[in-house]
Amino acid sequence: MSDPALDVLRDTFGYERFRGPQAEIVAHVVAGGDALVLMPTGGGKSLCYQVPALVRAGCGIVVSPLIALMHDQVDALLQLGVRAAYLNSSLAPEAARAVERELLDGRLDLLYVAPERLVTERFLGLLERITPALFAIDEAHCVSQWGHDFRREYQQLSVLHERFPAVPRLALTATADALTREDIRAQLGLGDARVFLSSFDRPNIRYRIVPKHNARQQLLRFLEAEHRGDAGIVYCLSRRAVDDTAAWLAAQGWNALPYHAGLAAELRRAHQDRFIREEGVVMVATVAFGMGIDKPNVRFVAHLDLPRSLEGYYQETGRAGRDGLPANAWLSYGLADAIAMRRLLAEAPEDGLPRDPARERIDRHKLDALLAYCETADCRRRVLLGYFGERDTAPCGNCDTCLAPVERWDGTRAAQMALSTVYRTGQRYGVGHLIDVLLGRETDKVREQGHAALSVWNIGGELDEGGWRSVFRQLIAAGLLAVDLEGYGGLRLTEAARPLLKGEHTLWLRRDPAPPRSSGRTPRRAAEGPFEHPRERALWEALRRKRLELAREQGVPPYVIFHDATLVEMVERQPASLAELGHIAGVGSRKLERYGDAFLEVLAGF
Repeated sequence: MSDPALDVLRDTFGYERFRGPQAEIVAHVVAGGDALVLMPTGGGKSLCYQVPALVRAGCGIVVSPLIALMHDQVDALLQLGVRAAYLNSSLAPEAARAVERELLDGRLDLLYVAPERLVTERFLGLLERITPALFAIDEAHCVSQWGHDFRREYQQLSVLHERFPAVPRLALTATADALTREDIRAQLGLGDARVFLSSFDRPNIRYRIVPKHNARQQLLRFLEAEHRGDAGIVYCLSRRAVDDTAAWLAAQGWNALPYHAGLAAELRRAHQDRFIREEGVVMVATVAFGMGIDKPNVRFVAHLDLPRSLEGYYQETGRAGRDGLPANAWLSYGLADAIAMRRLLAEAPEDGLPRDPARERIDRHKLDALLAYCETADCRRRVLLGYFGERDTAPCGNCDTCLAPVERWDGTRAAQMALSTVYRTGQRYGVGHLIDVLLGRETDKVREQGHAALSVWNIGGELDEGGWRSVFRQLIAAGLLAVDLEGYGGLRLTEAARPLLKGEHTLWLRRDPAPPRSSGRTPRRAAEGPFEHPRERALWEALRRKRLELAREQGVPPYVIFHDATLVEMVERQPASLAELGHIAGVGSRKLERYGDAFLEVLAGF
């Protein structure tokens, strides 16, 4: 007896089998069960609701927070022959009414809608006139005040449970620690839902953190060495940094565009469209960009500034390599970042409300986890997965600390010197002046304050300035030093520093690697694809050109035609007939009919 879900997967989506827990999730939802699905970006969350929506009677309703995500998903589904549409503010009133008529007439399989529209009485009334197949709440971490992208409108989605108790609901996210998961269940009334928790591991992503010296030049060296011609995202903390970095990269010959909330809406849309539809565009952005972007062949995500939390970092880096091919997550991190994040935590809430002790504890925990990740000498992936509750994982062999193990040293004495200098100078000076005292530099400020007469004057000759900056950075990251908000950002001791000063604790520090020197070698560019042989590489480029040509004819992103991973399999297997091409992953019956002959013609030429 055939399995309807597997038939849909093969005939519509072009995949022979489900991956990981997909089959179990799909069967549970098809049978009418509620689910909370946690699966990494690129793990196939969309299929967990798209397949059941096509198997069950009625129309699947997908709650999505961003217009870009809706457009991408609907474009891709229409290519597969699925009757899909969206309702959002980009539609003119007449176009929106036409979609509503399709919904009421039973001519839609999937409808994407924003949470603000879904919870209106008018739209809920429409839903009561049809048979919803299911409700899929995507990016479900947005409902949690403990998550990294809280949105108040998501909290109203509990109305679905109240008004449609018999319709199965899925809440899906790629990013939620244990606290956030429980909050999602409580907020959405999913207390009885089955939880499907996949591994958070993204083995195709190489995690790398470099000590910040000159972040832009470091970024440029990274891009020139590994990503010429690739699509990628560069995250900056401020709008000004975004504008300046995008302009600077463009001046260096890169196809770089800025994106942040301060740009005109039309310009943001134009830049986003170029990133999605063109090859090799580098988007320089604040975190306002990226959520819901479905582009699968983003080959790198770089951070010039620290993200706000490990959840945010995981979400942002997860936008790389969604197609499963190798990708890079690159971050520059330095002393100023550690100081800025500690200071940000100590400042009053932006909304002007009184401090919430529970909120403060959670924020402190999240910041401690982020800084510990940056400072670790352990496998990056082990630390990251451990944060999300995955323990006892083996070293990954695909992060900077695995590929070039970091030396650790007994920094107890150096830390005591640094902490003593903070104390002896009055706990009100910044790192620069403290290092001047430790190294015995007779600056104007040292003479003016009389600090050359202190017992800590010139005791730090065993380390150079870079070494001391590393020590101070790690002391701040470890919470042994705090940033004084009353003065000019000077450092002061915390209670946690007392045992170390008394000699009751030993402190091990990581030794930062020296800045790399150019080897003179030119690595193979990722944009050349995973092929060494010139003939295979030429075929890869020819298939990409054909895909781009077809995409431009239809006004859709190239990856909507076929993902890079599908083209890679074409190069490797070189099918010679429609039947053979139909067995390539990602080539469903509709795409085989529409594009099979065009791609076979390219393959025949080789």
